[in-house]
Amino acid sequence: MPNRAIIKVIQNRNFLTSTPEKSVRAVSMHMQAMHIGAVLVVSPDDGRLLGICTERDLAFKVMAAGVDPLSTPVEAIMTPNPTTIGPEKPFGYALHMMHEGGFRHIPVVAPDGRPIGVVSSADALGLEIFNFANELEHREQITAIL
Repeated sequence: MPNRAIIKVIQNRNFLTSTPEKSVRAVSMHMQAMHIGAVLVVSPDDGRLLGICTERDLAFKVMAAGVDPLSTPVEAIMTPNPTTIGPEKPFGYALHMMHEGGFRHIPVVAPDGRPIGVVSSADALGLEIFNFANELEHREQITAIL
């Protein structure tokens, strides 16, 4: 499973984008409504990725810092120019990048710089559960044979 292409991990999954001038409050409300931990901030002109805003950014740069979420644009607290990954890369490579970089989300971008999704460290849990279920089934088959 770690060799599976990222595009297979993120296909048919919604992701959230915002333009830089949107308020932190509006962005965080959309994140909550969609149960998503990160929003990709894109250029209103060409849709290219400008930054990422995560739950950590909201907690540390807004709440802990006492910043007004109504008057602060997401651009002010986003992580600009985040590390990105292409859709053809293996999922294991994304996990390695997240571990090395100390973050939990990586924007997946097309060659033109436009985002097509987000891969998350939480996606690894889904793969582990799948592998665990397969392992249990395999063990049950062996037990039945013995």
